Amino acid sequence: MIDRATVDKIMDAARIVDVVGEFVTLKKSGVNYKGLCPFHDDRNPSFMVSPSKNICHCFVCGKGGTPASFLMEHEQITYPEALRWLAKKYNIEIVEKEMTDEEREAQSERESMFIVNEWAKDWFHKILLEDPDGKAIGLQYFRSRGIRDDIIEKFQLGYAPQRRDALSSTAIKKGYKSEFLVKTGLCFVSEKGKMNSEKFATAADGTAEANSSFTNHSSLIDRYSGRAIFPWFNVSGKVVAFGGRVLDSRTKGVAQKYVNSPDSEIYHKERELYGIYQAKKAIVKEDRVFMVEGYTDVIAMHQAGIENVVANSGTALSIYQIRMLHRFTNNITLLYDGDEAGIHAAMRGTDMLLEEGMNIKVLLLPDGDDPDSFARKHSTDELRKYIEEHQTDFITFKTRLTVQNVEDPVKRSEAIGGIVKSISVIPDQILRSTYLSDFAHRINMKEQPLIAEMNKYIRKGIEDKEKERERESRIEAQTGDNKASGATKVAPPAEPLTLHSPQEQATQVELMLVREIVRNGDKVIFNQVETEDGQTISLTVAEYIQFDLSQDGLSFAVPLHNQILAEAVAHIHDEGFEAGTYFCAHPDLQVSQLATRLSLDRHQLGGRFTVADTEISLRQRVLHLVMDFRLDIVETRLKEIQRQLQQVGSNVSRMMELLKEHKETKELRDALAKKLGSDLLV
Repeated sequence: MIDRATVDKIMDAARIVDVVGEFVTLKKSGVNYKGLCPFHDDRNPSFMVSPSKNICHCFVCGKGGTPASFLMEHEQITYPEALRWLAKKYNIEIVEKEMTDEEREAQSERESMFIVNEWAKDWFHKILLEDPDGKAIGLQYFRSRGIRDDIIEKFQLGYAPQRRDALSSTAIKKGYKSEFLVKTGLCFVSEKGKMNSEKFATAADGTAEANSSFTNHSSLIDRYSGRAIFPWFNVSGKVVAFGGRVLDSRTKGVAQKYVNSPDSEIYHKERELYGIYQAKKAIVKEDRVFMVEGYTDVIAMHQAGIENVVANSGTALSIYQIRMLHRFTNNITLLYDGDEAGIHAAMRGTDMLLEEGMNIKVLLLPDGDDPDSFARKHSTDELRKYIEEHQTDFITFKTRLTVQNVEDPVKRSEAIGGIVKSISVIPDQILRSTYLSDFAHRINMKEQPLIAEMNKYIRKGIEDKEKERERESRIEAQTGDNKASGATKVAPPAEPLTLHSPQEQATQVELMLVREIVRNGDKVIFNQVETEDGQTISLTVAEYIQFDLSQDGLSFAVPLHNQILAEAVAHIHDEGFEAGTYFCAHPDLQVSQLATRLSLDRHQLGGRFTVADTEISLRQRVLHLVMDFRLDIVETRLKEIQRQLQQVGSNVSRMMELLKEHKETKELRDALAKKLGSDLLV
């Protein structure tokens, strides 16, 4: 457990611009900052960060919050994990009690896997630097490739001993469970171990014995034995996976030079990029990212002084990786060797990059060189100069490669069509038109036929997306039918919290009242109010709203709103209580996100001008809203009575009851409306 004083110290130190800036490129907008939202496919900056309020918010998907709640949502971690992340960033010491076996058992699976990976990373690194074999074999390998000690430290490179159970046996002795060694992919179960498990599972008292067999580390085999280790860090610095390379002396005839972690609960290869954690600040600073193929390419570029570089490790770029990079920059240079494989790599995923609004340049290195070898041969200045002089935009690169010097009319036509198709996916109309005009000039063609061809591709793209939407709608309808018939279906992802969903039951008046509780709940609007027993009290906004509604047993339609009101009243007299700060920093993510949203206005005056609430204007507004809320309830009841009157049929006594209630309710409605029409100065 983290004590309250430490939590307060962390929250006081955490600055929203610093935290969000770790994951999103932010640009100044008045007194605030804006960037592309990291929670949805955002092409126009809709994510606002307010330094003065110390909160962030997306005006499209609704996500955001305080530094802690932003981390909880972005990294899918718990509140304590978010606090630890912030404490590490701001060098705040957290003293926690030793966890009991029961508490350790209660750790989430994801957290346990991260803990195991972190330990393994440190163990591999220590073996490399301190173990005799690690120094003689692993460290010698890295040094033979010219990798400096500071770069070894920066990327936490390591070495796995050749003994096939070296890691697993050490981990078991340290108290780490076999289950998580297997789930992270650090180890796998041998066939003998599997057979033992099956044998024990069929025994009369098989459960205990099967578990015993599984936890017996003798059946575990280390995945990376005898390999150089490259840890994968995600964008926030957590170890999610490992790559293991057979050393140079053993690569001849080896089918798998590299062995990588399998997909797991914490690692999906298509969602991660090697080097992103070490590169993200440089990407923002340079406003460009270099994409290379392998681990050593990334490392060599860093050693040469170019740090804004990541690798997709030989796989085609995915939409997840592109969107991750797009948070930091719009500009990407594909940097590959000049052989056939390098050309193929440069061509993969480029249409997706263009469609996501990325500006692509391509640089193929001289034949026989990859980024690793080329960087080792040149100084930083030489490397930067070569890149600057030889990188070309993607359309120029593709034109030179597929169209120029092609005489066959059919092949030339197909190549032109392929380039026009690539241009058609560019979302920016002006950029699209510019590229097409430049392309027409390069191949000495009139623009009109190219425009006609491009429009065909654009129309087809629209039609394909419409068909995809229809297909998804049919699937949703089908899964709905399956649900009705009792069939099992995969639950769809949760909808983002918005003002209208899942708050559909709440009227706008209710939301406005909750906004007053969040923004001004602790402010006094009635001074020196005399109670029935002769005492004199003051009422805050939250206390008045609760008092007024409780007179007639009224409450909000949404439970979350009732929770906010109840907590505001419960803490109103706590020393230093401020409603906005309390609810925006709430450990419940739903409360925090809603409070953040209600604390912000979409259209603000740039922070230069603010209009402070006077006590009397705040009081008038709250009184008005409370009566509006009551009026909403009365009008809803009137509609329900009218509906029942239409269905009452020949039941005369019931009709008379409803007519009487309708008359009384209408009189109440008229009285409220009349009062709302007058000045409410008190």
